[in-house]
Amino acid sequence: MSPTAWRTVLAVLLSCGVVGAAGWLVFYSPVLGVRDVAVTGNAVLADAEIRRAAAVRAGQPLATVDLATVRRRIAALPRVRSARVERDWPGTLRVRVVERRAVALVGQGGRSAVVDRDGVVIELRDPPPPGLPTVRVARFAAGDPATGAALAVAAELPPGLIRLVSVVHAVSARDVTLNLHDGRTILWGGAERTRTKARVASVLLGGPGRTIDVSAPGAAAVR
Repeated sequence: MSPTAWRTVLAVLLSCGVVGAAGWLVFYSPVLGVRDVAVTGNAVLADAEIRRAAAVRAGQPLATVDLATVRRRIAALPRVRSARVERDWPGTLRVRVVERRAVALVGQGGRSAVVDRDGVVIELRDPPPPGLPTVRVARFAAGDPATGAALAVAAELPPGLIRLVSVVHAVSARDVTLNLHDGRTILWGGAERTRTKARVASVLLGGPGRTIDVSAPGAAAVR
């Protein structure tokens, strides 16, 4: 074999060696392994709980982590609305979650189910946690118009008003009523224009009357 041919063979072998070493470094070596699972976006869930759900072994090569599988594991937590998982070289797995926000309570088997605005049960509590109204509808279910309206109203009420509300009662999507802790009633109507209705109701709550009708906020009434 000529010197030129030998040089060509040697160059190919060296190239293969470099590629092989790089492949080993990335896919098998702990040098580029997971050293940290960085969690952001959580306010209620502990970092440790999210890391346990992720189930990623320390030192596992970062390149071999199945991001979709890890995301599904985390998203399966009842409190998690969505999750995003990314690699951050050389050794960090970044997890960002969006938590479900508790907006109301629903009776379930003698206990109180804490639900988000989509009606997803976040947890069961006994006794119920303070500060959340109870939703009362004929049939609590996803896709039920009355359920959707009651949850939409509960989710959009401002803090100053929501803490006064004991029950959000919906007969239909157009007939929502707020029963307050002090016995007064606010006739809300549909779930639209909640912010405007809340502003009007807050003003009228400062006056006399046991029933406040803000179903048409431009023509609100008190009796």
